[in-house]
Amino acid sequence: MISIFRLLLLTGLCLAGGTVSDSFKECSQFFYMHTVPTGIRGDNLKRICQRYGDKLRYATLYDSSRRLALYSAYTFKKSDGQRRMDTPWMYEPQVADSENSSHNTEWYCPYTVVESQAVLEDYVDAVDYKRSPLNPDQHQVDNQDKAATYTLTNVVPQITDLLEGPWAIYIDTVRRRLNNFCHGAAYVVTGVTVSGVTIRRGREDRMAIPKHLWSTYCCPRFDRNSPYDVRYMFPTYAAYALNEIVGHSVTEVPLKALETFLKNQTGMDKSVNIFFKDCLTENTHTNSK
Repeated sequence: MISIFRLLLLTGLCLAGGTVSDSFKECSQFFYMHTVPTGIRGDNLKRICQRYGDKLRYATLYDSSRRLALYSAYTFKKSDGQRRMDTPWMYEPQVADSENSSHNTEWYCPYTVVESQAVLEDYVDAVDYKRSPLNPDQHQVDNQDKAATYTLTNVVPQITDLLEGPWAIYIDTVRRRLNNFCHGAAYVVTGVTVSGVTIRRGREDRMAIPKHLWSTYCCPRFDRNSPYDVRYMFPTYAAYALNEIVGHSVTEVPLKALETFLKNQTGMDKSVNIFFKDCLTENTHTNSK
C-alpha cells in the first residue's frame, strides 16, 4: 500500500508550516543565549520559525529575493544518523504572505509561493546540484523533528559531489563528535555565502547558488576529559566549503577564523558574530555572573 507521504509526493501536494515575522522572538530558543547572529545581509529577508506538527522545530533566515536560505539555526539531538526517506518536500506559504495562517495543511502551490521561494521544479534541470538541508535530519532524533527539515526553505543547491562526499562526511563527523563529547544542549548554525550565480528555469533566474557553505556549533557543557584531538574543538568549532565542482573540500577552523572568513564574503558585513560572546563554556558563564 502506498504511504500517504508518497501519495502526496506523486500528487504534488504541499504540506506547509511555519511563522514568518520581523524577528525570531517566537523561536529564539534555537539560538545560543537567545541571541541571533549578526552581520548577515540580504534582500527581502524572511525570519521563519519552522513549525511542524504544531511545534516549533528550528529557525531559518530566508532571502526571498534570491530564493535562498541564508542560514538555519537548530539544537542538535543525539542520533544514530539515520535519514527519514518517506517525507514529502514542503513549502512555506507565509514567505509569500505573512498573514497566511496555514500550518501543516495540504494544498496546491499558488503563484505567490512560486514567486517567493524555490520549488521542486527549479532543481529538475540543475544537473550538477542537489537539495542540501542546512538543518540535516541526521542531526535530529525525533521523527517529527526529522520530517520538519524537509522544507524547501531549509535547503540550498549544493554541488552533488560536495553534498555526497566531503560535506556528508563532515555532517556525520560533527554528529559523532557531539554525540560523544557534548553533555548538554548544542546549538548549530549552518549557512551560505552568495555568489551572484543563479539556477535558471526557462528564461528566468530562479534560485541563487551559494558560493560557500559554512557551519558552526556551540556546546557550552562538554567532556573536559575528552582526547586532545577533539578537546580543542570545544566549546565551539566551525567549517566551510567551496560550493564548486573543483576545490570543494571541507575546512574545519575555529569560530573566530570562520567569522573573519565570512566578513570578506559578499552579503556579509564587518559585524559578523554568530554566537553570543563566542560561545562561553558553562563554567566561564557561571563565573562571570
